[in-house]
Amino acid sequence: MNITERLSFFAALYKVTEQPKVGMWLLYLTIVALSIVVYKLGFAKKLPLGKSILIYIFLALGCTIMTFFGIFLPIAEGLLVAAIILIIYKVRLHQSKKQQAEAK
Repeated sequence: MNITERLSFFAALYKVTEQPKVGMWLLYLTIVALSIVVYKLGFAKKLPLGKSILIYIFLALGCTIMTFFGIFLPIAEGLLVAAIILIIYKVRLHQSKKQQAEAK
């Protein structure tokens, strides 16, 4: 069985099997960036600076574990889909609020 056939899209894109150090860092940064986008679009509330920094630190630590799963499982791909769905939702919500404001 060839291990490269089982890699997720981003792991294969970053060539984790050929350049493990660079590939894993790129996969980690992709997962962290997508997690931040999903968090900001879907779950973030206004918090004091210290609490926000603490949340992002724990988010980055959690992404370390998700990176190891992301080699064979579609973690980054799922985060990408979630980010796209949340972006579409926010755009439509903004348009809806704008139309309601114009109607009044």
